[in-house]
Amino acid sequence: MPFGAALDATGAVRFRLWAPGAEQVALELEGRPPPGSLLNLEPRQDGWFALTTHAAGPGSRYRFHISGPNTQGTWAVPDPAARFQPGDVHGFSEVIDPTGFAWGQRGPGADWRGRPWETAVVYELHLGCFSPEGTFTGAARLLPRLVDLGVTAVELMPVAAFPGTRSWGYDGVLPFAPDASYGRPDDLKALVEQAHALGLMIFLDVVYNHFGPDGNYLHLYAPPFFTERHQTPWGAGINFDGAQSATVREFFVQNALYWLDEYRFDGLRLDAVQAIVDDSETHILTQIATAVAAGPGRERQVHLVLENDANEARHLAHNAAATAHQYIAQWNDDFHHAAHVLLTGERDGCYADYADAPARHLGRCIAEGYAYQGETSAFRDGTVRGEPSGELPPTAFVNLLQNHDQAGNRAYGERLHQLTPPAALRAATALLLLAPAPPLLFMGQEMAADSPFLFFCDFGADLADAVTQGRRREFARFAQFADDTAQQSIPDPNDPKTFARSRLDWSQLDRPEHRQWYHFHRDLLALRRTQILPRLPGISGRNGTYRLFPETGLAASWRLGDGSTLSLFANLGDNAMAGPDLAAAIASVAAPQPLHLEPPSAATALAKGRLPPWTVAWYLHASAGDHARKPAPQ
Repeated sequence: MPFGAALDATGAVRFRLWAPGAEQVALELEGRPPPGSLLNLEPRQDGWFALTTHAAGPGSRYRFHISGPNTQGTWAVPDPAARFQPGDVHGFSEVIDPTGFAWGQRGPGADWRGRPWETAVVYELHLGCFSPEGTFTGAARLLPRLVDLGVTAVELMPVAAFPGTRSWGYDGVLPFAPDASYGRPDDLKALVEQAHALGLMIFLDVVYNHFGPDGNYLHLYAPPFFTERHQTPWGAGINFDGAQSATVREFFVQNALYWLDEYRFDGLRLDAVQAIVDDSETHILTQIATAVAAGPGRERQVHLVLENDANEARHLAHNAAATAHQYIAQWNDDFHHAAHVLLTGERDGCYADYADAPARHLGRCIAEGYAYQGETSAFRDGTVRGEPSGELPPTAFVNLLQNHDQAGNRAYGERLHQLTPPAALRAATALLLLAPAPPLLFMGQEMAADSPFLFFCDFGADLADAVTQGRRREFARFAQFADDTAQQSIPDPNDPKTFARSRLDWSQLDRPEHRQWYHFHRDLLALRRTQILPRLPGISGRNGTYRLFPETGLAASWRLGDGSTLSLFANLGDNAMAGPDLAAAIASVAAPQPLHLEPPSAATALAKGRLPPWTVAWYLHASAGDHARKPAPQ
């Protein structure tokens, strides 16, 4: 890695810092007494400073002293490419030997080659809230529960070092350093290895669209990292396409390779890439994907996933064999929003774009990918959103009913089971977990956890009050929070109690109502594993169709990779549905019995061509020779 501190063959440490705005850079080693406590880095070409010294080694703690025209004096700053930041983001970095972890002690080690993407059942978790310990080690201890549930891929919310001890992770400032509140780098590697030992893929959420506001010193000594030509919701954009952008681009390319190589993650989820503005001939997303394919992707299955509110299908292009050229899939917020309107009736904010015909939007999602494929978005002031996505296979879209955003960006962090009747949620869950698209569960969803997931952070005094008041103002446009008293009831993100309330309580599984939800999810995922996953390899685009029945009726079908046909009938509303068209449609695909019927009590009505409220019926017509099909591996 060209950035940061690295050991050489002699045991010396090479320090490199890109500081084109600095005049002088010196190294401070913690505990090194004066005189000579500072070691000057030698200026090199193109804004680089470097030093190789035997005065440091693994475990040495260091920081840089920088002076220049923008610093107005000398600043002591951490290494922006530190592999570990043992204190807070303003303090000393630590030299880490990347070869020091003994892989292979807990499982397959270097023999792990990953899993095919179509087997993915994703479980998103926040490390601080997933386990009682709130650590890498605590999460590793609970992974067998996810295997029992039927999960095949764990996705960690961002772990890059952030200010304080509590954060969602999207305001990280040292993108190479696992946050010390979760443990040390070797603890994270042990978590990855434990996942692989259990047959789980493990993904990391990374943020390449901005740096957090507290602890980012790059503007002092490397102003070309940012550009005023492009603006993001967080201020000036990262400079991916202007003067001196080659080093900036390489910083993020190396970061992606670092997590995949040194930590052996199975893939990355890139946050909000619509906020990455790059007018270069080769987009930074393409450069990252190309480097990954030429590196770790040559030796094992590595999957890159996007979050992209712009619905740009171009990044997800697949070939005729349904193999991704760059990014394997995208989180499908359209699916969530349409389902949420049907389940809750909420129609304000972003849900306004789906309120006119939520069943139609949902049908388009499950059959074609995006709901918005070039239509105008009223929520986005009439701008055109999306690109045609029907050519993509269903496996290019990660569908979900809940995630960290959809709970945490509510004022009180409510989970979906607290907003909708159980029958409605069971129907939507049956639709989500048996559709061809890889489903995502948010931690605790499988047991209808009572704990909210709130927005929390741990900023210093200068930012804490601004964040708290800003969040309350954000909700002031909703009628529920129009008056000041209601706004003051919104939990303070900086209050440690807000974070504590968001932690899962696993003892709830001892209570029948939560255990029933868990078993419901586990049974559906077992059915997915045995009946759906073996038929997905080779599934292509343009094979999904959907049909609507007023007002909340939906039928869909897919030609799966083995030639079998999967069909769906759903009534996602409070009123029963009947009629000759519906009866004829059901009769045309009905097998002796559905693959799954939710609720089971709807069988009699379904046989008569009727759909009771909140009913989902799945049918599978197997291809010839299907008697020899084997279940997908757990």
